[in-house]
Amino acid sequence: MDPKLTEVSQLFERFKAALVRNDYDTCTKLLSQLKVLLTEFKSLPPLFEETPNAIHELTIARDIYEHAVVLSVKIEDQDAFERDFFQLKPYYTDAGGHLPQSPQEYPILGLNLLRLLVQNRIAEFHTELELLSATALENPCIKHAVELEQSFMEGAYNRVLSARQTVPHETYVYFMDLLAKTVRDEIAGCSEKAYDSLSIKDARQMLLYSSDQELSEYIKEEHPEWETKNGFVIFQRAKESAPCKEIPSLQLINQTLSYARELERIV
Repeated sequence: MDPKLTEVSQLFERFKAALVRNDYDTCTKLLSQLKVLLTEFKSLPPLFEETPNAIHELTIARDIYEHAVVLSVKIEDQDAFERDFFQLKPYYTDAGGHLPQSPQEYPILGLNLLRLLVQNRIAEFHTELELLSATALENPCIKHAVELEQSFMEGAYNRVLSARQTVPHETYVYFMDLLAKTVRDEIAGCSEKAYDSLSIKDARQMLLYSSDQELSEYIKEEHPEWETKNGFVIFQRAKESAPCKEIPSLQLINQTLSYARELERIV
């Protein structure tokens, strides 16, 4: 085996061992070294030169970037996810004819769709969706993201939150938790504008929590301006804290009539 390929393989085994034991600092350091070493392989994108070890180099490079995407989820780094995903994507598209399909391809493509949904990048979500084959669209990982987007757009927030219990891959939990927070923040924002107060029971049901304790923790962490008193959640304090400008209706009416009189004179 080529010495450089041997070095990459050995370093990658150390990376995978560190990932198994959740040693993310070591993983990050080893990943940086691996990416530098991969730049020496001319068989990789964008060159795709026909070297003697091209298939082996493409395969291990794809494997490395797939693990990099998983690492970015585990360390909850969305920027790293985006960088690593776009480095990985050519191995699914441009190099697809040279390599057997990776078992991680659909889970990672679905994970990227979920990330775009969490970040509210709906146009990019649909662009990525259009690029997928009919076979891919039938995969449970892709269908999960598509169904989530439909539920989110329909305002069926209960379906969005319940979908966390049926994630098709363990890496999806991180983005599902972010999506759940986005949903609850949206409901909370509407609630405090629509009501002066709600009973704790109604607030719990509206925010889709299963216990009063979960609701209490959410209020404490996300909405300390709300007040819980006598079995009610009171939003009025939030309303009072927001500046409210009175519309000068009489002044606007006088100005409008003045403009009308001036127009009559001109005509």
